Amino acid sequence: MESEDTKKTQEMKTDLNLLLECLKYQMDNPLSQKEALVTIHSICQQNSDAGVYFREIGGLMFVKNLAKSSEHSMVKEAALYALGTVAEKNVYCQQTLCTSELFEDLIWFLSNNDSNTNLKRMSVYVILVLVSNNRTGQTLVRETGCFKILSELFRAALSKYELNLSDKNVFQNYQLWSSVCGTLCVCVNNPQNDENQRLCCSLFPHANDWLKNCMMPEIIRPLCSFIGLTLANNTHVQKYFISVGGLDVLCQVLVQLESDSHKTLSSAKLAVVVTKTVDACIADNTTFGEVLSKYHIVSKLLALLLHESLDSAEKFSIILTLGHCTETCEENQYDLFKNNGLPLMIQALTESQNEELNKAATFVLCNCKKITEKLSLSLRECPFDENEAEQLEDINMKEKNIGEYWKKAKDILHRIEQLEREENEEKTQREKDNVSSMNINIQNTLKHLHTNSIGGGPKAEDKDTSQSRKLQSYKSHGFMSKACTKDDQMKTLLKSANPVNACYRESGQSKALYKANPSCNQNLQEGTFEKKDSVSQSSDRVFKQPNPIVKNRQQQLPVTEILLTPRKRQLLSNERTTSGGIKERKIRKNFTEEEVNYIFSGVKRMGNHWNAILWSFPFQQGRKSVDLAQKYHKLTKRPKFVAP
Repeated sequence: MESEDTKKTQEMKTDLNLLLECLKYQMDNPLSQKEALVTIHSICQQNSDAGVYFREIGGLMFVKNLAKSSEHSMVKEAALYALGTVAEKNVYCQQTLCTSELFEDLIWFLSNNDSNTNLKRMSVYVILVLVSNNRTGQTLVRETGCFKILSELFRAALSKYELNLSDKNVFQNYQLWSSVCGTLCVCVNNPQNDENQRLCCSLFPHANDWLKNCMMPEIIRPLCSFIGLTLANNTHVQKYFISVGGLDVLCQVLVQLESDSHKTLSSAKLAVVVTKTVDACIADNTTFGEVLSKYHIVSKLLALLLHESLDSAEKFSIILTLGHCTETCEENQYDLFKNNGLPLMIQALTESQNEELNKAATFVLCNCKKITEKLSLSLRECPFDENEAEQLEDINMKEKNIGEYWKKAKDILHRIEQLEREENEEKTQREKDNVSSMNINIQNTLKHLHTNSIGGGPKAEDKDTSQSRKLQSYKSHGFMSKACTKDDQMKTLLKSANPVNACYRESGQSKALYKANPSCNQNLQEGTFEKKDSVSQSSDRVFKQPNPIVKNRQQQLPVTEILLTPRKRQLLSNERTTSGGIKERKIRKNFTEEEVNYIFSGVKRMGNHWNAILWSFPFQQGRKSVDLAQKYHKLTKRPKFVAP
């Protein structure tokens, strides 16, 4: 097996050497060069090590210079596509290419009137590859002026609201525009880039105009991805978006789509996409939810929730949005009641096996507890005249139903609390048993030392007392660290489930977004690039729950599975049990500098809510909230410590 792998590696190296020689000695034959470049692309697409070797033999720099110097557009396009593929597959190649010089070349291709649409698409594709998962690329795209060119393309690539995508020229322009949308998404996200987010604010009015005038899924999906990621965890940008009417526009689109959802399944799915974008706008500041009340968004979301075609992940997104709508706005809470929302939440709790969905439903119920009591009191205390009699009678009937539903909700919440108490008691008992065992072992050891030592009695006794005090301190600390109420835990957990935070989760995001570039993979034998799915076209899976972090860059998710989803951190236990029943110790992972920055950013925003911080940032797989707390306390206790 090993010899077979060695043979394949040697064949790959031989092929790349021959192809590079072909490129060098066929400068007068653009068709041969194009064929060689597409073969290089194919080899590097299948084997990430091929890109490393191609860089070592000077091929990467040669192709970069060829893209700049060639007089033939087909060679430029193929060279850019090969560069993008190599950088996509290997991070070292990405770093080698991520220079201001290459960004300036790409700006030239994009701004040159002689460049055809296909060459511009290839240029945008390379920018996307260089920026994805790369803060250096995000900085260069801004500092070189490349961001300005992308913004101009965002505004000008599509000139009409009525798009005929069956027209070849219109479709090519649309593909260029959707590629620009995907590239802008990675400019602001993973890692989150506040400066680039602020720059994207200038594009909100244009995005609003398109949302108001074109209800095509091909337009709405890429725009929702762009808006949602630009809003993520940035209250300044969220406030600006609301100030230019963005939230109002999203509400209007959602109302229209919900109305159409009774006729077509695609409208229901698209309505969920818009719902998540709305949630991205209000999740960090639920007072913005008051804007939604004038459009009766709560009733629309409840109607959408009843759609039979939606899966549990989509229903979770709707319920989470309801939670953020009702957290501080009494009008939205009352809308939930009068539109039969309470029994729907109870039904979700009793029927669903999805843990995240159940948490979201519990979040909504907790929000509605106070308004239920307030409504009950107002019915008894507030005077009314004859004109209000009919209205009061109607409210009385609803209040009776509310009371019945709330009684059921209380039973469910009581059961949840009881289960949590039992689990906490078991953990506490296990900790007590462990401490008792440690006490016994230490005391036996000390007795042994006391018996065998000469003149050491008092010292051993002091040591025994000291150890006991330490153990008692650890025990108390472990107990107190868990002493928080259930309601606070639920509020913190659900508030932190920002629908766009999952953008940070996947370390393998870059490859997925590369695939978002439409028409990149071309059949060079026929002279045109073979079409790939664009961000906007692969949107039936937009906003699905992300899988655990992928360490290997070769294993990537489709772009539609990482965009604008609620964060779901799959925590691994500190110990894993093998098939033989022997527990393995957790492999220690040192905190990276970026993780330390996440901790301090989280504390600054959320205080010492470690679960919320854990959910909100892309920590390494296996991290627990207690790990973050311990690391923070260790760092802050250092002498002359200054928070980053």
